[in-house]
Amino acid sequence: MRNVLGGELQECGIDPMTGFTRSGRCEVTPDDLGVHGVCAVMTEDFLQHQLGVGNDLVTPRPMWSFPGLRAGDRWCVVAVRWLQAQRAGCGAPVVLASTHESVLEVVPLTLLQQHAVDVPDDVSGLTHG
Repeated sequence: MRNVLGGELQECGIDPMTGFTRSGRCEVTPDDLGVHGVCAVMTEDFLQHQLGVGNDLVTPRPMWSFPGLRAGDRWCVVAVRWLQAQRAGCGAPVVLASTHESVLEVVPLTLLQQHAVDVPDDVSGLTHG
């Protein structure tokens, strides 16, 4: 699997265990209709924005293996939800190396780069867009 920079998709987070497949990676599979491909670092603003639009990422839901999130957690979020928050001024930081390439069908790379918190080994990809 590839990331938005064209490299190997890296782990997003294992504490809590994230990913649509709960593998720690933002893998986007045919079953993942929501495209849970953005590896985002949760902020209080992002979590509160999502709660306000009906996407409760704070409350634990054990039946879905969902622990509830807090600021600082890395989590694979739905691409359109991340974009919605970004447009409202609450875009969470993004780990590009851990964000699945399919996200580019929804969010432009230049926008993701503006919120990037990681620096890849090969920075040449950061000037394209």
